[in-house]
Amino acid sequence: MAGTVKRPYESPRRRAQAEATRRQILAAAQRLFEAQGYAATTMAAIAREAGVALKTVYVAFETKGGLLRALWHVLLRGDEADVAVQDRSWYRAVLAEPDPGRRLDRTAHNSRVVKERAGALLQAIHAGAAVDDDVAGLWERIEGDFYDNQRGIVQTLADDGALRQGVDLARGTDILWTLNHPDVWHLLVHVRGWTPEQWEAWFAASARMQLLATPSRAAR
Repeated sequence: MAGTVKRPYESPRRRAQAEATRRQILAAAQRLFEAQGYAATTMAAIAREAGVALKTVYVAFETKGGLLRALWHVLLRGDEADVAVQDRSWYRAVLAEPDPGRRLDRTAHNSRVVKERAGALLQAIHAGAAVDDDVAGLWERIEGDFYDNQRGIVQTLADDGALRQGVDLARGTDILWTLNHPDVWHLLVHVRGWTPEQWEAWFAASARMQLLATPSRAAR
């Protein structure tokens, strides 16, 4: 029929291949960013590491900053679904936990899981922020979102009347944000050699002690 525009056909097999190539590029970028930093890693090097053409990397992610941002979202959230942390089931489960102490224990555990996935990349992003405006914007967004997520948890403690005397919402958020900050994880785990399990236990105990009116509630 005249005037009919044919829609491009994308087979499930082709789509699966494209998704596999995307994961391959993300994995290669993670290895290089973590090993040699953002500034020293080129798109050409990522293409070689992934075993794909340079054009393929640019078609999938457009810029190195875009590739870094996509990788960060995957490592933070655990998948490529466009669902923010505050809407993730594991974060909602923390807010719904009825016991304030276990709420902080859950926070410590979830934080450990995320940092084991993304802690090394966060250091690359932090360093890259000094040399690239796009990465600087990403780091600023990470810091802001991270603070807001900690505030959401402390808000539930305040609503329950569980905060210790002298700790309000702002002070409590500052405390939880500091204890949970990726730079503290880096110092204790990667510099001082703590195990992730030791960090989780320390974070949970410290958060209870610093934030709760009754920090000795039964641990999980």
